[in-house]
Amino acid sequence: MQIEIKIDDSCKETKVIVVTDKITDEINALVKKLAEDTTQFLAGFQGDTLKILDQQEVLHIYTANGKVFAVTDCGEYQLRLRLYELEERLDRISFVRISNSEIINLKKVKKFDLNYTGTICVFLTNGTVTYVSRRYVSKIKQVLGI
Repeated sequence: MQIEIKIDDSCKETKVIVVTDKITDEINALVKKLAEDTTQFLAGFQGDTLKILDQQEVLHIYTANGKVFAVTDCGEYQLRLRLYELEERLDRISFVRISNSEIINLKKVKKFDLNYTGTICVFLTNGTVTYVSRRYVSKIKQVLGI
């Protein structure tokens, strides 16, 4: 993808033009990202305390006992959204679902270990180890380009 920026002192409002031969998922994601007014934040609860979480702080999101939790370097927060709702809200470039019960932030992955037969071991920057379920292995390989 080529990016070109033109500076024009007479320009009163920013204008973005996309030139392409066809509409792809990448183009749709770009248009959606450009149309967003602000970064989507998440409301995380610790007891009676609410903390606004920036998506980029989140290492991974998982479900346990019917509840959804977001893990950051500062702690673990309960969310009041379901995983499928979070998939729609989260940045699709940074976040990927690795199982029916977990979404990870690719920017917080330290390394992937492909030695496990039929699955992938994921090491996050905070030391957490998790696994890509067999059902999602092909999806994660596609995202990673392997």
